Amino acid sequence: MGDTRKQALCVQFDGKLKLAFCGATITSDAGLLPFRELDEAFRLTEKGSTVLADPRHGKNTQHTVLAMVRQAIYGRLAGYEDVNDAERLRVDPAMRRVVGGRAKEKEAASTSEMNRFETEMLSSRKNLTALMDLSGTWIDLVHECVPLGKLILDLDSSVSATHGEQQGSAYNGYFECMCYHPLFLFNQYGDLELAMLRRGNHNSAKFWRRVLLPVIERYRHRHHPKYFRGDAAFAIPALYRVLEEEEFQYTIRIPSNDVLMSSISHFLTRPRGRPTYKP
Repeated sequence: MGDTRKQALCVQFDGKLKLAFCGATITSDAGLLPFRELDEAFRLTEKGSTVLADPRHGKNTQHTVLAMVRQAIYGRLAGYEDVNDAERLRVDPAMRRVVGGRAKEKEAASTSEMNRFETEMLSSRKNLTALMDLSGTWIDLVHECVPLGKLILDLDSSVSATHGEQQGSAYNGYFECMCYHPLFLFNQYGDLELAMLRRGNHNSAKFWRRVLLPVIERYRHRHHPKYFRGDAAFAIPALYRVLEEEEFQYTIRIPSNDVLMSSISHFLTRPRGRPTYKP
């Protein structure tokens, strides 16, 4: 219809921002704006920045923790996983607006600033602990607006391949590679309730208490139905007892048993020919 006949769209998080088709200033990452609107509605990154410790004391601080948290998160949402991408994203009009603060009028954080933020500030013990609990805090903020009818927790491990001499990496015989072996706890919506980064040679169920018990504590006062699912690695009597004490119903796969399989092998053999059809 042409630029002049289209009415510009507006967003809630920035009243001065108008969305229109214009060839002068363009961006390939305008899809970040709906995420920023959702963020504004639930105050997710704002809450996240308050739990992170900022060790900087100089007067030449260019960007706040909130701004760099947003830049790190939105950069990954847009598919930019390397901090080197910050060199281009710092001048991108969409990124500057969703980051906010100083970035709106000037530029977002540079590659060196984001590198120090992610490798130094976030890697402190206090901030690593805060990051482990942050996803659960965000989920609670959403549930305040959208009540939860039931809870289903899925506990599982995964593999994160490593390259070089990375601290904590080790050879895992099951995955046949040098890796980390993190543990994840998701709810039925695929939201990450809690995660733990572990050495690559830990078994699948190692430290399950540290991941599961804090989440159980968060939901203990809620009286909706609660369920748990896990694979054979979590067929542990101590885990059963915890779930039963907390009134969780659970489904956990039983590990394979060679003695049992040999005893029922004749039931597992398919007879020759086609099965007889009986209406």
